[in-house]
Amino acid sequence: MQPFNAVSRIEHAGLDGLILYFSDNDIQATSARVSNCHQALKAASPIWLREAIPSFDSLLVIFDPYAIDDHGVYQFIHQLPVRQDNVIAGKHHRIPVWYGAPEANDLEDIARLTGLSKDGIINTHTATTYRVYAVGFAPGFAYLGDSADSLNVPRRQSPRTAVPVGAVALADKQSAVYPQRSPGGWQLLGLTPVAMFRPGAEQPALLNMGDTVSFYGIDEDTFRQWDIQA
Repeated sequence: MQPFNAVSRIEHAGLDGLILYFSDNDIQATSARVSNCHQALKAASPIWLREAIPSFDSLLVIFDPYAIDDHGVYQFIHQLPVRQDNVIAGKHHRIPVWYGAPEANDLEDIARLTGLSKDGIINTHTATTYRVYAVGFAPGFAYLGDSADSLNVPRRQSPRTAVPVGAVALADKQSAVYPQRSPGGWQLLGLTPVAMFRPGAEQPALLNMGDTVSFYGIDEDTFRQWDIQA
């Protein structure tokens, strides 16, 4: 199968899947290419489509092998009317954070790694507009890029066995929010009271690929009262 447009490579994923890899000038442009193809495929909604899963630079297409073969899927996607610009029409989310919450507080470690003060860390994090590049690892776990160069920090040498729900974190040039209690090795900034994943909801994950996110600080009292206010 030959590459086309922004699709640079195509690989099989078992008997019922194709992985389309995209390339462009930078990660944002590549992400836009993935998202645009994903949106076009969802809008077309062919009867053979079982699932389409976007990631940083790829789109996994799972199809019904009794309804179509891989060549038919390739031809269908090749002919899709896909936007060729680098604009993603996602939602913007403003997420509150209780920075320095005792259960999720690596601010001292981050300060040591970056040379920033705690206020400097918070100010830099809240001044950044992040883009959702992928959702994975756990349901509703969104990989948000790109952090400012000054907040580029490594993962912890010893991952935690349990990170609390709502922990806002940094690793490398990314930020994220843990949607469930789970193991994790990212550096923790604080907690958000906003649910990232609601099982059973029509749209379970709050954040989706192409959305943008900004964070803002709240105090402990606001955090504790959030469920009452929401």
